[in-house]
Order: sequence, then structure tokens, then C-alpha cells
Amino acid sequence: MGKLRILVADDHAILRQGMRRLIEAEPDLQVVAEAQDGSEVPALVAAHQPDIVVLDLSMPQVGGVETLRQLRAAQATCKVLVLTVHEDRSYLREVLEAGALGYMLKRAAAAELIDAIRSIARGQAFVDARITTELVNLLTVPPPRHSADAPELTVRELDTLRYIAEGYSNKEIGAVMELSVKTVETYKARAMRKLGLLSRVDIVRIARERRWPAVTLRRPSGKT
Repeated sequence: MGKLRILVADDHAILRQGMRRLIEAEPDLQVVAEAQDGSEVPALVAAHQPDIVVLDLSMPQVGGVETLRQLRAAQATCKVLVLTVHEDRSYLREVLEAGALGYMLKRAAAAELIDAIRSIARGQAFVDARITTELVNLLTVPPPRHSADAPELTVRELDTLRYIAEGYSNKEIGAVMELSVKTVETYKARAMRKLGLLSRVDIVRIARERRWPAVTLRRPSGKT
């Protein structure tokens, strides 16, 4: 039986190199390609036909969720393990709905990465044990109902949700709105609480329901 072919996608070169060394220390695994951004992944998948893609969720140009959608649109047969720092269920829901088979935290032990790769290679879903309860919640908590008389959002709260609905990261939103990532998180949390939303998927859904105009990133005023 041949080795499992793996593509590693992460915008941090040191992390990619570390994962390559870890993976290739196993006799049944090999890294066939590396990507530093999600924009590179579809072409590399087509060229190298990996069995597994280890995919960073947060990359600067094209993030993990959009990359998953592109792979699904291309009918790629590889299985995807998402590697992330995010532990809340909004990201977990979004990633699973986009087609990932595994979700693993970056703070996990090195040996867990190998276990996760082998699990999804067998077609078994893998969710980091630290957030297994979040998976249970996703399967048992019904989608939120959006009240017609929900409190109105502030301009900042609305802008934050509109950017999120378009797939931008908190870091990207903070840069364009000239806010810290923590402040963006605060606006996001307040807005979601007002509207009864549980996840980014819910934000996208309500943006469509309310027909919010699409937004694109623009440079902060006074900056070049």
C-alpha cells in the first residue's frame, strides 16, 4: 500500500516546515506539496492529487473556509483537516458545513496531528477532543429564530457583521475599520446577541434575508 499523500497549507513557513518534518517522520505519510495561502490550494490539489489537505483556517488572502468551498466546487476528492486556533462553535459549524472532515486546534500535541490525519484518511470525522462538546451542541441546538423586533444595531455593529458575512477575518476587519481585533470581537458579540445569532453561518444567512449590500475591504482613510 502506498503512502498517504498530504498537502500542507499555512501562511507561516516555520509551522509548515515543522508539520512537514513531523509528517514525514512517519513511514506511511509524505508531504507532496505546500501552500502559503488558500489561493494556491486548488491548483496544487489538481496538480498533486493529495489524499489529505491540512488547511490553516486563517490565511491572509483566501482563508480556509473559502478554500474549502472552492475545493468542493471543483469536486476535489481529497479529505480536509482544518488546523486552527479558534475554539468556538461558530467556526466549527462553518468549517463542517463547508466540507471539512476534521477540525483540530493548533495547540494540540504533535502526535494528535498524525492521529487526525490517519482518522480522516479512513473516512472518520475528527474533532479535537477539547471542543467535542461544541460538536454535540451543533447537532442538538436548533437554528436560532430571528425576531422581527430585535434591537437595532449600531453602525459599527452592522458594518462588522456585513464584513463577516463577506468572509473577512476579524484581523482584516480591524485593519479597515481602524479597530483592534478585540474591539471587532466586541462589536461582533454585541450584534450577534441582539439578533440571536450563534455562528458566522447565521450571520451570512441573515445578511441574505435582510439583503444587506455587499461590502469590500477598502484602505483606512489617510493611509496608502
